[in-house]
Amino acid sequence: MNPPVRVFVSAGSNIDRRANLEAACKALNEDYGELELSPVYQSPAEGFSGPDFLNLVAGFRTEELPGQVRQRLAELESLAGRDRSAGKFSSRTLDLDLLLYGDRIDATLKLPHPDIERYAFVLKPLADLASDLRHPSTGATMTELWRSFPGSRHLQEAPPLGL
Repeated sequence: MNPPVRVFVSAGSNIDRRANLEAACKALNEDYGELELSPVYQSPAEGFSGPDFLNLVAGFRTEELPGQVRQRLAELESLAGRDRSAGKFSSRTLDLDLLLYGDRIDATLKLPHPDIERYAFVLKPLADLASDLRHPSTGATMTELWRSFPGSRHLQEAPPLGL
């Protein structure tokens, strides 16, 4: 058995948003135990025209390897009816990405996930949840990254999920 590792997962949806995020969080809680959840944010679709997204970040500990966690995230996306044929920049029922797996750096696994430094809707909830956590590649805390974030900040805090 592997030692427990703290991981962070981003979750987003712009189709039946609340129901899909609530179902994903409940399933992650059943699989991995108690979750740490960031506030929920609403943000415009990026890279395409579509309904606004709701986004959050969940943190938990697991003994699973990164590939096993990513497999489970893909299963949850499929259970939510995710249609991958529409392409990356399209509306989706559920998008789950493994952002951090401890302090592991692995380009093949996209760890740390590049979206942390690319999108406000990923970085802000992560900074809210783990403000003093250091980015494995840059060494900056999530709060420091957020303070220096160059991109758009079109985020609105949304009501919490009904969990």
